[in-house]
Amino acid sequence: MPGGTGQIGVAVAQDLVGAGWRVTLASRRGGGIVSDGGPARSVALDARAPGALRAALGDGVDALIHCVAYSGEDAKVLLAVEGQVGATVAISSSSVYCDTRGRTLDEAASTGFPTFDGPIRETNSIVPPGPQTYSTRKAELERVLLDGAKRPATILRPCAIYGPHSSHPRELWFVKRMVDGRERIPLAYGGRSVFHTSSVANVAALIRLALEKPGTRVLNAADPVALNVRALGAAIAEHLGYDGVLHPIESGAAFPPRIGRTPWSTPAPFTLDLSGAAALGHRPVAGYETASRGICDWLRADRDAACRMNFPVLAAYGYNLFDYAAEDAFFEHGILK
Repeated sequence: MPGGTGQIGVAVAQDLVGAGWRVTLASRRGGGIVSDGGPARSVALDARAPGALRAALGDGVDALIHCVAYSGEDAKVLLAVEGQVGATVAISSSSVYCDTRGRTLDEAASTGFPTFDGPIRETNSIVPPGPQTYSTRKAELERVLLDGAKRPATILRPCAIYGPHSSHPRELWFVKRMVDGRERIPLAYGGRSVFHTSSVANVAALIRLALEKPGTRVLNAADPVALNVRALGAAIAEHLGYDGVLHPIESGAAFPPRIGRTPWSTPAPFTLDLSGAAALGHRPVAGYETASRGICDWLRADRDAACRMNFPVLAAYGYNLFDYAAEDAFFEHGILK
């Protein structure tokens, strides 16, 4: 399992080991992970190094789960070892979807946020495959793998993934403010934004089902209910015992908003249709209210590390996620900085 020490890899290991599978976690540094059901073997592996994945698979495996495949080249690596693998699962992203005007999440700040008629189905249009952006590279991963697969290959498209061991813990936006004792927390767009969340526990359960019922397909992967930002914050507040105020702010239709910009703040809903997974027999194991507790506890337990923003994806946002001075100016004087 390349990417085995990240948030999805750890959750999948816990789920599969608990179900009786023998699991090997692969990552560049290696390192052991103890799962709920027992130890999972760990190896150091650069899956992109020529011949490395083939050698690691040895005489073959029942399943190969690639949690960090990002391009057509990664898909070619998977296809090259297909003869050693019973079934393959690769993690893509719902960011591949585009609306009828071709707008995507990647370019939302410059072209406008994409809008959809309702929950997005797997058959919705996606971006053209290519090397230009994260989303086009994920589309290329999908196209190359699905076109070339001769054995079962499942592509999963999660949305806002969350769980312990994340390099992109969106929950930190709320957790840090709450543990810092901020009395009021602003929420752009009146807190009504809906950006579908995907618990690693639900993703892991869907992966196990895809292996138990192998096939070649694309499946959305998300929580059973898409909560709005105010409900997400309320769930975190209840778990952390926060007694401050979640303060909705009307932001108009501009994207991005200037105050109260959470990592889920969008001017239009972005939700996934889960009927494909349901038709396969998938039943989500948890909703956000309970599934988010693990990452909140993980962040709170290492508050110093969280405050240092030791998370590369969050650090790449390009703006200050914790601009308390701007929030104070807004609450005190109505000033947008």
